[in-house]
Amino acid sequence: MEEEKGTKERILEAAREEFLEKGFERASLRRIVKEAGVTTGAFYRYYPTKEALFDALAGPHARAVMGFFDQGLAAIREMPASEQTGAMSRVTGDCIGKILDYVYDHYTECKLLICSAGGTSYEQFIHEMTEKEVEATYRYIEAVESTGHPMPEIDRELCHMISSGLFTGMFEMVAHDMEKEAASRRIRQLREFHTGGWMRIMGVDFDGSEAREAGEDADTQSGGESR
Repeated sequence: MEEEKGTKERILEAAREEFLEKGFERASLRRIVKEAGVTTGAFYRYYPTKEALFDALAGPHARAVMGFFDQGLAAIREMPASEQTGAMSRVTGDCIGKILDYVYDHYTECKLLICSAGGTSYEQFIHEMTEKEVEATYRYIEAVESTGHPMPEIDRELCHMISSGLFTGMFEMVAHDMEKEAASRRIRQLREFHTGGWMRIMGVDFDGSEAREAGEDADTQSGGESR
């Protein structure tokens, strides 16, 4: 049993290095097997395909990160409509904080997920987050309107562009190997930037949780936390 465990760990370690250096599509099973010091037959007893091997490394972490994100979306969705605006910054901050901590606790595997997943089922990971955010945005708009506050019509493609910019920017922390403290600071500023934009477009004050006329200038925009 210990020998079997050691064999599996050697395969995973060799695969981790190969995927990081080459990416999934260019990674060679032959090199992985050679570096792990196992036969091809032994390799296939553990992982039937290269995809299965990549999933063993990145899959649990993709599900964990998406899980934190889904929890944040659900927390807002399950609130009374009248409370959603006022809670948005807090819930978003908690969610992103959990993701940040998790990424840096499992940095190598998360870097595989973000930087090496081309050609796998995880290739669209950031896109999937974006699509969920777009849907959540329209649910939020409906919730606000149900309280009697009119909201401007927001083009879906624009909403996608804004959301994609947030998540792509957020995961630059991994793509550019930022120190955690610097990443945390930059992501906070990125959230503030996006908050100011959403406040202007939606006519909603995420700080004061009051709706105002869409497009109205407000000095408080610059100090907002993120949606």
